Amino acid sequence: MAQRRVTVQSEVGLHARPAALFVGAAAESDGEVTVAKGEGQAVSAKSILAVMGLDVRKGDEVVITADGDGAEQMLDRLAEIADAG
Repeated sequence: MAQRRVTVQSEVGLHARPAALFVGAAAESDGEVTVAKGEGQAVSAKSILAVMGLDVRKGDEVVITADGDGAEQMLDRLAEIADAG
């Protein structure tokens, strides 16, 4: 399982449009993809309600994990979305 830590730079955090982009990208993965706020409980990155429920704001660190084929590329893509300012 691959893992990446990202500090969210989006002005709105992982809410609204960035959350929808994040979840849409994660949903394209055949493997499991999770996201956690800091050291908190990981949730499915494929669920908009779960991701928005984390209440990730600008400056928060998230830990994204992915497994399966293309896990590193998936992490690159999700990190880019979370880091977009």
